[in-house]
Amino acid sequence: MSRYTQFLINLLSSNMSLNTKLLAQASTEARGLAMDAVAACKSGHLGLPLGCAEIGAILYGHALRVNPDEPKWINRDRFVLSAGHGSMFLYSWLNLAGYDLSIEELKRFRALHSKTPGHPEFGETPGVEATTGPLGQGIGNAVGMAMSAKMAEARFNTPTHTIFDHHVVALCGDGCMQEGVASEAAALAGRQKLDNLILFYDSNDVTLDAMASKTQCEDTGARFTAYGWAVQTVKEGNDMNALMAAYDKALKATGAPQLIICKTLIGKGIPEVAGTAKAHGESGVKFVDAARKALGLPADKFYVSTEVRSYFAEHKKNLKAAYQKWQATFDAWQKANPDKAALLRTGLDHVVPVNLCDDCPVYPDNTAPMATRKAGSDVLNALAKKQPLVISGSADLHGSTLNYIKDAGDFDTDNRAGRNIHFGIREHAMGAIMNGFAYHGIFRASGATFLTFADYMRPSIRLAALAKLPVFYIFTHDSVGVGEDGPTHQPVELVSALRCIPGLDVIRPGDPEETAGAFVAALDRTNGPTALCLTRQAIPLQPSIPLHWRRGGVLSGGYVAQYEKGGFLNLILLASGSELQHAINAAGQLGNGVRVVSLPCFERFERMPWEYRESILPSWCKKRVAIEAGVTGLWHKFVGPEGKIIGIDRFGMSAPGEQVMKELGITTERLVEVARTVM
Repeated sequence: MSRYTQFLINLLSSNMSLNTKLLAQASTEARGLAMDAVAACKSGHLGLPLGCAEIGAILYGHALRVNPDEPKWINRDRFVLSAGHGSMFLYSWLNLAGYDLSIEELKRFRALHSKTPGHPEFGETPGVEATTGPLGQGIGNAVGMAMSAKMAEARFNTPTHTIFDHHVVALCGDGCMQEGVASEAAALAGRQKLDNLILFYDSNDVTLDAMASKTQCEDTGARFTAYGWAVQTVKEGNDMNALMAAYDKALKATGAPQLIICKTLIGKGIPEVAGTAKAHGESGVKFVDAARKALGLPADKFYVSTEVRSYFAEHKKNLKAAYQKWQATFDAWQKANPDKAALLRTGLDHVVPVNLCDDCPVYPDNTAPMATRKAGSDVLNALAKKQPLVISGSADLHGSTLNYIKDAGDFDTDNRAGRNIHFGIREHAMGAIMNGFAYHGIFRASGATFLTFADYMRPSIRLAALAKLPVFYIFTHDSVGVGEDGPTHQPVELVSALRCIPGLDVIRPGDPEETAGAFVAALDRTNGPTALCLTRQAIPLQPSIPLHWRRGGVLSGGYVAQYEKGGFLNLILLASGSELQHAINAAGQLGNGVRVVSLPCFERFERMPWEYRESILPSWCKKRVAIEAGVTGLWHKFVGPEGKIIGIDRFGMSAPGEQVMKELGITTERLVEVARTVM
């Protein structure tokens, strides 16, 4: 236990023992806030905010190490509401704790442009640590935050100064526990012995449709014990003394993540729905007035007593004193460790050097054909040497995805500074954990698997895009070029499927130099995620295209790879990824007037100014043919109604990749044939 942690425990013990009388009053008033907010908008979830009020009381009224005036304090405890449908739980307690979340915002629950959306959204509300909507994601996020915190401790703490020693606390319900992503993440957390992770399980035996016994019969505690967690059960989940005793034990424990199973009463405070599935939604709204009266609340809605406000104001002073003690340690650490301090600041501020391309390897013109996954390995390792906060993981496929950072070690119980994470065969958890790293805010997380498994990660990718998290995915084996593994592993539709996610950049580079540009683009983007789609099969270098065109062109999303000859433009050939070679070769056979446009990233290209896009794809030139080894639908916006597309609108087949490409018409010959029909 660090000196700072001991200081905080002593501070809380000496200045404020658990005041169950006032915290019970606060719990009642928090229930009232939830009732009033849900009743006002006639939408939302009453069950968890009412059933877990005492958990909120002991956390926000006593136990969490936070500073509401500095919600981004780097050593704060993180609280993640994985059961995000119970968002009024979080909003009520953030208001009471003194965060910048007013009663007026609580009154605007679920209203347009309010700070209290229907599910917690990162960046919208002070004190909200993660965007949690799909159940179970928050557990994965919390695991990622805990891993990131362990990594930060190893990287930045010194024998003299401890600046990182916080905990990650999450609250989940039966729905979260039933989701597979939670099981994947929990298993990895147990293997990694993340003793800075505390998970409250709101075990109220109810799911949305029915009692939980309809769909589950497992012993969750035994399951988590098998995962390697330490498990406690609070049989009276609304008993604050019992909750605090369990939390205190979990806080002091070492060597395992901590699960606290709380047997709560869903919808507590509204007898007509309490303990039933009806408490899950807004069914209890019609009983709110009577319930408020029975709880002793006045007629005034959104009521908070002077006594409760005073209590939390005093508690906030104690928290601020602890923060100031830490700040003094942090100031001394910065002076003693200027290099570490500068590195930490680059991570927190998402500082990206302007000359990243200069750190990438340059491939000679006579380079033999190379898979872009292999080029990606070269580039990632070169950039990782210069960017020490970049980390990489794989879903048990490092040997195939080739994204292992050499000489950087594995993140593990005996090496928390390791930069390579072995996620196991857990793509879903990998995505959620990567998001957790991004929410934690220091390291640049990347993770890899085959593109065909991207749909296992899709909910996490979607949330990364929604929350604008700077993570990047390395998806290899990107087309039917995979070959012999057959259609189950040939992702004909997945490049386009990923392109459909708003806010996600999807980059499919066409040679090793475009691959360098793709990795630079992924690191350069700090306001959202990037998916890199790389080949298994070797493809040729394109030395006829100047190097700076290829690298810079990827940053722009699209560029002219080869200008038309003969002084006129008659036809534009468009391609991405491994099909760029066919466009270049076809242009050579078709003669004058043919322009080749490489379009590795639709999203970046569409963000470019109209003038740039018009210079690449002049609107007056209607004769266009696109080629990509995947489904064709999204290419129509670039070729227009008069253009044609060569693609694969069917599943693949099991055979060597080159034979599959030929069988399905992804060849130079087919491109020439189609192009001549529009010239």
